[in-house]
Amino acid sequence: MEEKLMVTSSPHLQDKASTSSIMLDVCIALLPALICAEIIFGVRVLLVTGVSVAACFIFEYLLNMITKRPQTISDLSCAVTGILLAFCLPVSIPLWMVVIGDFVAIVIVKGLFGGIGQNFANPAATARIVLMLSFPVQMTTWTAPVGADATASATVLDMLGHGTAGEMPSLWQMFIGYQGGSLGETCAAALIVGGIYLLFRKVIQPHVPLAFIGTVAIFSLLTGRDPLVQILSGGVMLGAIFMATDYTTSAITPVGKVVFGIGCGLLTCLIRFFSSSVEGVSYAILLMNILCPFVDRLTRSRPFGGAKA
Repeated sequence: MEEKLMVTSSPHLQDKASTSSIMLDVCIALLPALICAEIIFGVRVLLVTGVSVAACFIFEYLLNMITKRPQTISDLSCAVTGILLAFCLPVSIPLWMVVIGDFVAIVIVKGLFGGIGQNFANPAATARIVLMLSFPVQMTTWTAPVGADATASATVLDMLGHGTAGEMPSLWQMFIGYQGGSLGETCAAALIVGGIYLLFRKVIQPHVPLAFIGTVAIFSLLTGRDPLVQILSGGVMLGAIFMATDYTTSAITPVGKVVFGIGCGLLTCLIRFFSSSVEGVSYAILLMNILCPFVDRLTRSRPFGGAKA
């Protein structure tokens, strides 16, 4: 039989992974943090998260129907956005504010730019910033962990900012989540478990999280601050593992991922240490999302055999 050379268009490498399977893996990776948050802050965690996810599904369905686009709710990307946004919120936040945040994330940040794969910024991080600027009191009203006294309701970053470091939880308490803060950010142990799962499933690569967390640690040391406190407090772990690794809004090349992670970590520290805001993760991720095209352009590899520009 005569053999024929088949010539086809790219992509030539195929994988069984799909958008829905990747998003399902992310949802599974977020489950440990959700379970720990429910234990730490009570059953309202499930209510806030459930409302957030349901609103994201509804907004995406209605937007696709109005704009006559193919329905994309089955890819589960809106579920991931809903969970991540809920993780960035205080457990006591009014539910109608959660819905406003979901509208910003799904309709404005994601939908108006063309849907999944077209948005220039991380929807959950941007929605959190909008809620923070619109409702600063509700977004900074923290709930103490179950069984803790009222002083534990303040976040570690708030304590450091107001000079009340003597009331801070221990590093172990911060690691297991026994501290005030947004419902999905406090338990570093659960977030690390989720990150390991994503690495095992090859959903993410370690470049961005390691560069992000490493930069926070190094910059904290250089400025005389405790690196472990900075890493275990606020949204560093959640942002580094689950938000800065977003396919659409982060760098593509390995070198670009490292630069992206370093930029996120550096901006986080600059905002935390030298501005009026005690938390800078969401702002840092959004700013690096905007700079991401330039990072990709500067770090893209030269085609094999191609001439240097």
